[in-house]
Amino acid sequence: MTTEEKELPDEVVETADDDLTRSRKQQLFTRYVLAVLIDLTVLNLFNQYWDYVFIESFSISLLAAILLQVLLQTTFIVEHRAANYFFGDKTGLKIKIMRIVSAWSIIFISKLVILEAINFFFGTSVLFGGPWHGIVSFIIVVTAMIIAEQTMARIYRSLA
Repeated sequence: MTTEEKELPDEVVETADDDLTRSRKQQLFTRYVLAVLIDLTVLNLFNQYWDYVFIESFSISLLAAILLQVLLQTTFIVEHRAANYFFGDKTGLKIKIMRIVSAWSIIFISKLVILEAINFFFGTSVLFGGPWHGIVSFIIVVTAMIIAEQTMARIYRSLA
């Protein structure tokens, strides 16, 4: 076995300067590009294998994935700010229940807003069918996206 063919052990890490230090902007860029690619994959899998999801083309699905990611991140920001504003450092069972109910309400209502935004921007190029005018299929797709993103994040963290 020549020197070039030897496998490096897992502990060996390249020490190039850009691999050691990444700015906050670079970290966020990587995080959101990965999230959009995961969303794109999930959208296209549902488009291919489930009759309740129709996306006209790959380009449209890429734009839809970007829009979904922007709107989902906005939803999470709104939910966290609302929770901090109304409940802050308060504790107790009643506060905890109210916080859960308000978070659920914000997140559920946001799905209706996001579905309408998709309809506004893409019209018949992106359609969610099925029960309740596509709301159920849309929520299933978004839930699958969030699960896929969280799964990838856990795998990434476990590699550290």
